Amino acid sequence: MTHPLLSIDRHVGRDVAERDPVVLLHGFGSSGRADWPHDEWVDPFVAAGRDVFAVDLPGHGSAPPTGGPVALSAVLDELADLVRSAGRHAVIVGYSLGARLAWGLAARADVPVSRLALGGLSPVEPFAAVDVPAARAALAGGPEPADELSRMILRMARSSDGDPASLIDLVDGFAADPFDSSSSAPTVPVLLIAGEEDPMATGGEALVQRLEGGVFRTLPGDHRGVLRSAAFRHAVMEFLG
Repeated sequence: MTHPLLSIDRHVGRDVAERDPVVLLHGFGSSGRADWPHDEWVDPFVAAGRDVFAVDLPGHGSAPPTGGPVALSAVLDELADLVRSAGRHAVIVGYSLGARLAWGLAARADVPVSRLALGGLSPVEPFAAVDVPAARAALAGGPEPADELSRMILRMARSSDGDPASLIDLVDGFAADPFDSSSSAPTVPVLLIAGEEDPMATGGEALVQRLEGGVFRTLPGDHRGVLRSAAFRHAVMEFLG
């Protein structure tokens, strides 16, 4: 099965047990390899007998350029196909943008998900406030956007190892379908982790109240620091068993 918007790096688990596969979803401006280093994430899951699917989202990492705005529904459709093709109920580990996608994916009744471990999830939609035309103009050599959020998103796009124009395409497409945690929520067990110094993840306590089996934890650190911490990794591994 092809996934034209995504790049998927699959690692086959060692034959020590029949365990649910793991899907790893990275944050905006990053990649599967950057957010989920092999020695810290992929190798331990493989050693525990889990197949691992490390995804590069549209325009990120080794995923192809987008060529225009990317609809959220199209990305979720491809991720749903990936999970269904894995052969068992999957556990999904997502951070920031990846956590948002995991939330929406698990809320679909036809997608076999067993557990979610989510970090850095914002309860509001940041992309809707980005000045996309100004960001595109700046990439073409024009002036920088006037507002700080748009400048920040542009900096992340430029510093990524993907295609900056494609990342702005993704922002453009996702902004048209803002994240709304109240419209649907996963019914599987969910671990939510937020950094104590991460303003982007403020409001996680309210998110967990919408879940039937939700656990909320805070860890020291800011948005990037939590992802890089051993405490985050240990919390996720413990939750997933």
